[in-house]
Amino acid sequence: MVAPQSHPEPMCAMSTNAESAPATAAGSIEELPYSIVLELTVDDPDTIAELARHAEGDEREQFAARALRIGVLALRQARGAIDGDAIRHEGGRLIDTLKSALDTHAERLNDRIASELKTYFDPQGGRLQDRLDRLLKKDGELEATLLRHVGSEDSALCKTLAGHFGDDSPLMRMLSPDQSEGLLAALRETLEGQLQTQRDHVLKQFSLDNAEGALTRFIGELTRRDGELTRGLHGKIDEVVKEFSLDEENSALSRLVRNVDAAQKTITAEFSLDGEESALSRLKRLLENTNKSIDSHLSLDDEQSALARLSRELRKLLDDQGETNRKFQEEVRTTLQAMAVRRAEAERSTRHGVEFEEAVFQQVQGESQRVGDEAEPTGTTTGLIKNCKVGDVVVKLGPESAAPDGRVVIEAKQVEGYTLAEARAEIERARKNRQAEVGLFVFSRRTAPAGIEPLLRYGNDVFVIWDVDDVGSDLYLKTGLTLARALCVRSHAQRQSQAADFTTIDAAILEIEKRVTGFEEIERWTETIQSSGEKILDKLRKARKALEQQVAVLRDKTAELRQLLAGDADTGGP
Repeated sequence: MVAPQSHPEPMCAMSTNAESAPATAAGSIEELPYSIVLELTVDDPDTIAELARHAEGDEREQFAARALRIGVLALRQARGAIDGDAIRHEGGRLIDTLKSALDTHAERLNDRIASELKTYFDPQGGRLQDRLDRLLKKDGELEATLLRHVGSEDSALCKTLAGHFGDDSPLMRMLSPDQSEGLLAALRETLEGQLQTQRDHVLKQFSLDNAEGALTRFIGELTRRDGELTRGLHGKIDEVVKEFSLDEENSALSRLVRNVDAAQKTITAEFSLDGEESALSRLKRLLENTNKSIDSHLSLDDEQSALARLSRELRKLLDDQGETNRKFQEEVRTTLQAMAVRRAEAERSTRHGVEFEEAVFQQVQGESQRVGDEAEPTGTTTGLIKNCKVGDVVVKLGPESAAPDGRVVIEAKQVEGYTLAEARAEIERARKNRQAEVGLFVFSRRTAPAGIEPLLRYGNDVFVIWDVDDVGSDLYLKTGLTLARALCVRSHAQRQSQAADFTTIDAAILEIEKRVTGFEEIERWTETIQSSGEKILDKLRKARKALEQQVAVLRDKTAELRQLLAGDADTGGP
């Protein structure tokens, strides 16, 4: 990369084509000059480095002109000078694409939500219904859980309460007066020890045998200060001694001892189970009331208990769910009954037969298109026979088949009491009416004659039994159609091998028809028999001779055909 120069040489004059210059606010494009001469001093290091890559002269000027043009176009785009029509077009296309994508996503989302909601909330097999059944049914998970936790004596709640408040619980052992390590025994022992200590300390302080006692020090201090007061106060001291003597019933010390004994008895009574008003008895009654309250809240016998209310709510929920299920089942039952009634009416009406014919045509059309044949519904049009519409579908074999333009006529019947003999007669008439080589008769399984096989063949006629609602029976219809096509191909091959013979037969038939027309002339001539006797005799001789020749030809060809058909019957006939 070329290092930037401290004093770059001035850029040579550059000219730009006026055709590339856009119109500005100052004037139109016609008012702009053809070229503008610029003399620029470039001090940007990157620009200098890029310009230095090109040889000085025309090459560098052309590169600078292209760079300037790109920069001008970029600045114009940055100022917002872009095609508004293009923006609107692209914006509209973007909105249409986004709308289509959102619509598709909404449909998929709705279908998915509906599927998921049905999976969870379908009353027949939804996960929620199944979970509620398993949870709320008799001996279900909820009842088992409640019985396990709040039910009989072996429930978790009873065990927990028994563990904390039962006879063998640590609390009852601590509160029992019979336990040597219980709370009452510890309190009694502590109080007795403290009272005995205080009693001994008080007696020791007011005993004259104790030289360090308070009474001895008091008497000594009084004697030391004023010996005369000893005698004067001797009576007072005796009174004081009496106050602190246990021998005196009304002495202060006796009252103190009685108060201490009363307090000890009160404390003992409060922590005794014998007294009805003792603290321990009240605590026991409180625990019993708590147990009763818990039992009442968890009892099904009490209508106001929590468990009873929960049971009522669950029963109400189950009843509502059962009512919803009942209504849903009733709607389904009503719908099914209506469908059954409509189906029964359709079966009794002629429309049901038309629907069966349409179903047969749809099935035959799909199979024909698969092999390149052409199926055409003909049940509403007349055929070769005057005013005859027999033959519901005609299948014309495709050009790629072994028998191009071969015809198979199909007759579909869903009529009660239609026998096989009647079907054979009708399919034969259908072949003649539709000029088809092979016939296919389709019985409905609902009305087919009893005891016949689902697939039969009589000569060039095939008979099958098909059920619209049973996919498994489609095989019989497809097999029958394939067999009919094969018979059509065989008939086509026979016609080709006997084309010459049939041509002779056709010529003989035409000759017979020609000769028969001469009988009309004979009838006219007989009216003038006297005048035309010779003509009549001559015409009769010629006609007799021609007829005898054609009859002989027909007899020979008929014998040949009988032999050929007899050979086919021996090899592949029914």
